Amino acid sequence: MTQDVQREQWGSKIGFILAAAGSAVGLGNIWRFPYVTGQNGGAAFVLIYLAIVFIIGFSVMLAEMAIGRKAQLNAVGSFSKLAGGLWPLVGWMGVAAGFIILSFYAVIGGWTIKYFIHSFTGLMADAAAGKAGDVFGGFVTNTMQVILYQAGFMLVTIWVVYKGIGEGIEKYCKILMPALFLILLILIGRSVTLEGAGKGLEFYLKPDFSKITGASISAALGQAFFSLSLGMGCMITYGSYVDRKTALPGAAIQVCFIDTMVAILAGLVIFPAVFAFGVDAGAGPGLTFVTLPSVFAKMPGAMIWSGLFFLLLFIAALTSAISLLEVVSAYFIDKGWSRPQAAIIMGLLIFVLGIPSAMSLAGAPKVAGKDFLDAMDFISSNVLLPLGGVFISLFVGWFWTSDAEKEVTNEGTLTFGLMSMWIWVCRVIAPAAILYIFYTGLKW
Repeated sequence: MTQDVQREQWGSKIGFILAAAGSAVGLGNIWRFPYVTGQNGGAAFVLIYLAIVFIIGFSVMLAEMAIGRKAQLNAVGSFSKLAGGLWPLVGWMGVAAGFIILSFYAVIGGWTIKYFIHSFTGLMADAAAGKAGDVFGGFVTNTMQVILYQAGFMLVTIWVVYKGIGEGIEKYCKILMPALFLILLILIGRSVTLEGAGKGLEFYLKPDFSKITGASISAALGQAFFSLSLGMGCMITYGSYVDRKTALPGAAIQVCFIDTMVAILAGLVIFPAVFAFGVDAGAGPGLTFVTLPSVFAKMPGAMIWSGLFFLLLFIAALTSAISLLEVVSAYFIDKGWSRPQAAIIMGLLIFVLGIPSAMSLAGAPKVAGKDFLDAMDFISSNVLLPLGGVFISLFVGWFWTSDAEKEVTNEGTLTFGLMSMWIWVCRVIAPAAILYIFYTGLKW
């Protein structure tokens, strides 16, 4: 069922840019990027990451936007309309990835709500006493509490998607994204003025290429790809709500820029602070929920800084979660469901799938030896997303090339000077790079 006439559209270009950037900006930028950078040598890693984002990330993002706008349908419907055959399976991988990712993403989103509230109700005192690890362990093994916060996060996500494109996603992203940047800038102001912050800034901003290895390049590839929400149909779905006048290459560049800027600014919050207090910059995922509360506890006004940081994490998680639910809901809306029906039913099903992830850190259940949350992350991030990205690139680079060229130039009315390079990246460079991510990530 096509809905070319009735289909909702973004009310403005800035609304689309902020919503798409919100989809891309997630926990990966603020939670994962700093510790991956810390583990891979700092500034030199950041430069490689930037190059990959603006060559491979931009190319795949533009491909997705073009597919969605041309078809004016969800990820599955877009491939059905433009090509048929087996191509709709690529869209199905995106819908499946969105469903699975949001199921465990909402659990972590719930953690951000808990930690925001707890910042003002005792977390700082516990962290100052060296008990941050005990607090985190006690929380994630309290299954009912984790599920309660997961439910709260899902309710907010469902509400925004329920309200629609203009009155829901666009409206709230126009509020949330500027708020996210404001909080980042306030936290940077605090972090860089700490005594000893200079060492962190030097580590983060002064390249040392001797620290770059093959593993560093692989990590930069993976971080860039997953950070931009590629391969899961988010940009196809959001692209389907874009009007015919918008210049897609410019939009894709702006989204890549905003996404990358958030990741880099997050580093300016975290590295000066952890170096100022002598903490390991490559401390892994525990950096966020164990290490950073201990750092904030040592600052004057600890509750405020901790509260702002976890509010920042919540906003980043929410804007991504909204796009994940929209990918799933859009398929059913295009099949004739009402938007409220799709948002509520799919949201509830995703919440139910997330319950085992909420329980997993309490010791059960396991999937082939992995915690359920880690298993869901592996299936989506290491299998479905890379395969989706490869096939989307190949589709534009080899099978839909002339129509793709017309779409990104608005039927020849706009000039896109990087056209031949974009097609070449989609044909060869992006599939090869993403297959490399896929191959190196297939270690259960």
